[in-house]
Amino acid sequence: MIKISNNIYVNKKDIKETFIKSSGPGGQHVNKVSTAVQLRFNVIKSLEISNNMLSRLKNLAGSKFKENGDLIIESSKHKSQIINRKDALDKLVYLLKEASKKPKQRQSTSPSKSSIEKRLKDKRIQSLKKKDRRKIDPSND
Repeated sequence: MIKISNNIYVNKKDIKETFIKSSGPGGQHVNKVSTAVQLRFNVIKSLEISNNMLSRLKNLAGSKFKENGDLIIESSKHKSQIINRKDALDKLVYLLKEASKKPKQRQSTSPSKSSIEKRLKDKRIQSLKKKDRRKIDPSND
């Protein structure tokens, strides 16, 4: 069991691992050995999560989240299969942890007294500038 948060745990049996041939550095070795890892985890079947968390996970995962509920994570950074496996698992845990965090509510605040005074002062200055640009009416003199 992998702990995601206080009430969310992932069973390792629910994560399907596939090892595929990796692109990138490694020379001839990379063509012979399957070092890249692809994790497939069905979020909907495996976890009992709220709709809010599911929508946050969809936004975070983007194209990694499929319509059937599968979350597909790939890792091919390293030449070692073991390190790639750990890296992919870390990515999965990170995504699930971030999705489990509830966004903070915004607290509405009122403008400070100094900011109101500054706004009114700037407004008066702008008004005077525009007033000086007007044509002078000779009949008022």
